[in-house]
Amino acid sequence: MPTLHDATGPELTAAQLHDILRLRVDVFVVEQKAAYPELDGRDLLPDTRHLWFEEADAVLAYLRVLLDPGGIRRIGRVVTAAPARGAGLAARLMEAALTVPGEYVLDAQTYVQGFYARYGFVAEGAEYMDDDGIPHIRMRRRP
Repeated sequence: MPTLHDATGPELTAAQLHDILRLRVDVFVVEQKAAYPELDGRDLLPDTRHLWFEEADAVLAYLRVLLDPGGIRRIGRVVTAAPARGAGLAARLMEAALTVPGEYVLDAQTYVQGFYARYGFVAEGAEYMDDDGIPHIRMRRRP
């Protein structure tokens, strides 16, 4: 049974950060062929919250919550390892992330817009293409 972990940036061990970054690069950079700066300098900030499922020392699913100006929380880097997809881990991560009250935003790949809508996120504006040509939509969840 996968174990849920919840840590701020400074609480992450070097091994945990390595395993999280490996999953993010494996999916976003390699699988999705999106060459972008995965290391953005926000992972180790004290107000960055990391949530992930791990089993047998492997990160199966992950997301992070950043604190943007105005106290708005930004959910990002939602990712599930290929062998763990379909097990509901991303849904469980979203539920855990949203336990902190407040306003949330995210930039969703358009094809998963319905997934985020299940958690009260509403699309804002038009679909856009990110720098790698992947269609996205900005979404917001108000308190």
